[in-house]
Amino acid sequence: METLRGKAAIVGAADSEVGVVPHMSATQLWVDAALKAMDDAGVTKEEIDGIITCDSWAEPFLYHSEAMAEYLQIDPKYCLSVGTGGGTTFSLLHHAASAIATGMCETVLISMADSLRSGISKEKAMNTQASTGHPQFESPYGPSVPSLYALIGRAHMAEFGTTSEQYAAIAVAARKHANLNPTAQKRELITVEDVVHSRMIAEPLHLFDCSLISDGGSAVILTSAEKAKSMSRQPVYLLGVGEGHRHEHISQAQSLTTSAAKDSGQRAYDMAGLGPRDIDVAELYDCFTPTVLIELEDLGFCEKGEGGAFAESGAIELGGSLPINTHGGLLSHCHPGNPGSMFHLTEAVTQLRREADERQVAGANVALVHGQGGIMSSHTTLILGREV
Repeated sequence: METLRGKAAIVGAADSEVGVVPHMSATQLWVDAALKAMDDAGVTKEEIDGIITCDSWAEPFLYHSEAMAEYLQIDPKYCLSVGTGGGTTFSLLHHAASAIATGMCETVLISMADSLRSGISKEKAMNTQASTGHPQFESPYGPSVPSLYALIGRAHMAEFGTTSEQYAAIAVAARKHANLNPTAQKRELITVEDVVHSRMIAEPLHLFDCSLISDGGSAVILTSAEKAKSMSRQPVYLLGVGEGHRHEHISQAQSLTTSAAKDSGQRAYDMAGLGPRDIDVAELYDCFTPTVLIELEDLGFCEKGEGGAFAESGAIELGGSLPINTHGGLLSHCHPGNPGSMFHLTEAVTQLRREADERQVAGANVALVHGQGGIMSSHTTLILGREV
């Protein structure tokens, strides 16, 4: 099977303002991030022949990618709107790299944005949260997204003895990193005690175990490795990518404590010819703290059942053996819904370019970025490197 290893590279990356941004609509955030990424890459809109987007909850379009291409006055050869929850970002990068490798296009703009904080009402947000369950076996009983993730957190505690304090260590690490990131929505340092004594949302998840609600947009420019050689910015090469899909609804999950991150991670490692020990920095989807713990295990960074002790040891903090979510993640940097994981990707690019200032991981050459959508449903893993 032909591999995508080294055939595409990220040559531009940028974020919009994030947090509470009432003066910009979802579309304005999208355009802002897209133009900044194009400027970062040094490309004009005439060079963009592919556009991939994800629709917005606050400002939806029937044909979102075509609408955004129209807004920018770009006539792409390749145009795609996708939606797999938080895993959207990285599955669409998989699509874009495949399109480049097969000659469908050469330079793709991938941009996503939404205004979950300022652009939709609390009632609409709650209705959307409550509509994700299975219409027969889940939704009639009234679960919200936090309560469905709470099932996962409680299952891991029951099976492996994981504690609330170990989950809290993940939130504390994210906030430490956000404290070093001037663009993060929440920068005030917190302690394990702060997390476990914060308001209970869905047992065992406390308020600080849950991601933020934000406005924001983020974008990258992906092009062929050949074209990347002639560009001014340090290319960040796609070394491996893999997807894993095991269920749509959590009531149908094969396991609550092992996810399809195990599948997506192994496929990405195989393509890259690398393993967990080769990763210098990881940006892992962190909508809730138990999600991170299971990803750490399923991606091979520690044994199954040892994620709590691994997080509690400080290994995931800057200076540890595997710094994760160095921008603050969804827990502390921002989370505008489906675009949330885009910020993990742009942070990985920043780390591999060695441009992260106080939060820079020394000697970062290889990064792993992981996204998941639904309730641990759809997973995509990327492995990125400074060199092929």
